[in-house]
Amino acid sequence: MRRFPELFLVLVLAFVVVAAAFVGGGAPGAAVVAVGAPAESDGAAATAPTDSPTTTTAPTTTTTETPPALPGPPSVSTALELAERITGDISPKSVVASGHGLVFAQNMMYTHSVTAYGADRGLVATIDDGVDLAAFGFAGHAGRSRGAPVEAAFTADGAHAYVSNYSMYGAGFGPEGDDSCTPDSGFDDSFVYRIDTATFAIDQVIPVGSVPKYVAVTPDDRTVLVTNWCTWDMSIIDVATATEVARVPIGRYPRGVVVSPDSRTAYIAVMGGDKIVTVDLATRVVSDLVASGDGPRHIEISPDGAFLFVSHNSDGTVAKIEAATGDVVERRSTGQNPRSLDISSDGQAIYVVNYSSSTITKLSTADLSVLDEHPTDQHPIGITYEPITRTVWVACYGGSIMVFDDTTPAT
Repeated sequence: MRRFPELFLVLVLAFVVVAAAFVGGGAPGAAVVAVGAPAESDGAAATAPTDSPTTTTAPTTTTTETPPALPGPPSVSTALELAERITGDISPKSVVASGHGLVFAQNMMYTHSVTAYGADRGLVATIDDGVDLAAFGFAGHAGRSRGAPVEAAFTADGAHAYVSNYSMYGAGFGPEGDDSCTPDSGFDDSFVYRIDTATFAIDQVIPVGSVPKYVAVTPDDRTVLVTNWCTWDMSIIDVATATEVARVPIGRYPRGVVVSPDSRTAYIAVMGGDKIVTVDLATRVVSDLVASGDGPRHIEISPDGAFLFVSHNSDGTVAKIEAATGDVVERRSTGQNPRSLDISSDGQAIYVVNYSSSTITKLSTADLSVLDEHPTDQHPIGITYEPITRTVWVACYGGSIMVFDDTTPAT
């Protein structure tokens, strides 16, 4: 692993870790981009699971309180500096910060794992995605099944993470999924795992639709939302019962999801077209909000819920949208195929990765002016803002995570 010099003192957080054998499980198939689907490139042929035991590895340092965020200037007045490049047995599709000192990387079917890091960038755990579905009450899949972790979302207290599995592999599963698909393609439904962040054990397995992608937890922690790429719908999961209570039709290739601060409204990017739609989470009524641009993929919301920020994979732009009206108030070109984005904890900066340009762009949320831009390793695809250390983590699909410090005043 190549490491870069530390640019600032990081407050160290680690957790008591109990190595655990896992149980849990799955359903559908992986992904190959084909004609007719957006250029998502989520998967490829994967090998069947082996009989090797589930493993979780981790250090044993302990602390029980979340360290405070580092002091510093507003994010709009700082510059990105590469602090570290993390490598190893990873193929990260996404990285997600818990807000409580952990960052999860989802490594798809290539390594069948989720890797957990502390805010200090040290590896805390490697979580194998193999599960025994029978132990969770799901028949028809003898032995261990394996998943393909795509995205994750944490509860507000950071105690649990929900992880989507693009495909499941093992006995009783059909062909792996594909990014070019319709609800009639016949790919198996899949599962979402819940991971306990104290033990790193998979403690719940919840059925969802076919080729699930993005995951969001409502701010009130009552509901988990999962967009299902191939069934063109969204699963609504009740947290209290760990069950899917509804599937809401969304449109062709639903992808990113964000929820209003009051937990009443979900906003979904429909990547197979140009729309952002809303779902009233009480009535489950779907409404068109705006045709925001070609291939909307990822969506974030300002801390006050007033504005949405949307990346458009096909037209290379990020848009700022008034959440109440759907009016597009700003638009900025950032690079080829902007994929994931995230917002700073002070709400003043937005960070976007440009997949085909291999760059990260930092924008002001006020007017989408470009504040900074840096090259990355090949195919940056996931990004997260870690608020404790004020760092930006970038998942590069070729097998690395780049960590940028964002505390140094811009010159």
